[in-house]
Amino acid sequence: MIDLSINEKQLEKSVEVARERNIIIPTLEQMKNPELIPDSVKEELKDIGLWEVHPRNLFRITWQNEPVEKGGLYDGINYVELPSELTGVDARIFCLVGKWFPTGAHKVGATFGCLAPRLTTGQFDPVNEMAVWPSTGNYCRGGAYNSALLACDSIAILPEEMSKERFEWLEKVAGETFTTPGGEANIKEIFDKCWELREDPEYKDRIVIFNQFDEFGNNLWHYEVTGEAMKDVLEAELEDGQRLAATVLTSGSSGTLGSGERMKDEFPGSKLAVGEALQCPTLLENGYGAHRIEGIGDKHVPWIHNVRSTDAVVGIDDNDCMDLVRFFNEPKGRDFLKNKGVDSEVVDNLDLMGISGIANVLGCIKYAKKYELSENDALVTVWTDSMQLYGSRLEEMREANPGYEQDDAARDFERSVLGQDTEFVLDLKHEEKRRIHNLKYFTWIEQQGLDADDLDEQWDRWPEYWNEIHQQGEEINELIENFNDRVGLL
Repeated sequence: MIDLSINEKQLEKSVEVARERNIIIPTLEQMKNPELIPDSVKEELKDIGLWEVHPRNLFRITWQNEPVEKGGLYDGINYVELPSELTGVDARIFCLVGKWFPTGAHKVGATFGCLAPRLTTGQFDPVNEMAVWPSTGNYCRGGAYNSALLACDSIAILPEEMSKERFEWLEKVAGETFTTPGGEANIKEIFDKCWELREDPEYKDRIVIFNQFDEFGNNLWHYEVTGEAMKDVLEAELEDGQRLAATVLTSGSSGTLGSGERMKDEFPGSKLAVGEALQCPTLLENGYGAHRIEGIGDKHVPWIHNVRSTDAVVGIDDNDCMDLVRFFNEPKGRDFLKNKGVDSEVVDNLDLMGISGIANVLGCIKYAKKYELSENDALVTVWTDSMQLYGSRLEEMREANPGYEQDDAARDFERSVLGQDTEFVLDLKHEEKRRIHNLKYFTWIEQQGLDADDLDEQWDRWPEYWNEIHQQGEEINELIENFNDRVGLL
């Protein structure tokens, strides 16, 4: 459960800070339904840029932002349906678009789900404490951004090999940034840095660590807000006789998997499939390694992963992801797709899909082939971020292999899209789920000091354990409303 106990003395101080800093906090309900946002807030947003460090941009933590850089309000859920001419499968594939969140990634929502409950209960002191955001990239960016909006100082922790766009942005927003060895799959090094800070006399008495891999607010935000967006898209798009077959998502922190849990509640019979890099096959075969799918983490099972609600694991080759970065973003690649009959509007929007988004789409294609899905089946996934955050990666590829011609495009499409097969798709029977769940022990009990009884409870009290967390959304909304009432700015 998320601890929602009240520290009244600190809460009053936090209310005073919010009043001084002109801070109003949105509820989860307003994020799901922006029509509930006060008109006064909407009027202010007309003069505020999407990435601007302004407290009113808290009200842009939603999938429904108007897709403009400044002054936009709300224009329905941002999503793209990929046609079969592009995917090579008959199943309908719907992709929520994360670019139009502040910071250009939906992780800003996950960090809100972790920070807001602590702030509105008085468990976090925005004046004297620092919010620490350990991540492989977008989560620490979202955490630093929300910290700035909520008048909190922040520390970002991420691997040194992540894209330079992340570091350039953090220099402007985060209070401090620490780098750790390695790249996307080096999660333990991030955790080790957190322990180092806990023992450092300069930091230990004034930091609060918001670890996305064990913060249930991450899962709950996606269950509530991303799940609601998925439900609305599917209810609007599915025709008579069509059904949601599965939600397919790569597992970074496992927070986004909360939306898949919501889909299983809303669309009984649908499944939840989790993708990971073949180069680091942790869920598939207790494996390890390094990979280039920026946006997902590996070599452990997150504490907040509801393993018993996961139905399949899909292994995705990072070579295919990187080849498609080039294919989707080179003029010759786009011309190739248009000549294949793919709608021009879809092709021109392929830069809305970042590297992990490409992995999610490949996971959908593999899942559709494995389970022989038809045009009456639908799959839903997310594009966490866009190529706006990976321009340097594209330039690195162009420098290594100058020129990209029609033959290159045909090769990449044939090999990395149409060539997806059903290998490395694992149906999770009870024993396989138990195996994956047990992997949590080595990270969370042995390394991070959590309680083995809690680990057993996640498994033994399924699904009640997880349902109780998902039911906390209403209480969090009430806490936020009470906080705003005391601040008195509405």
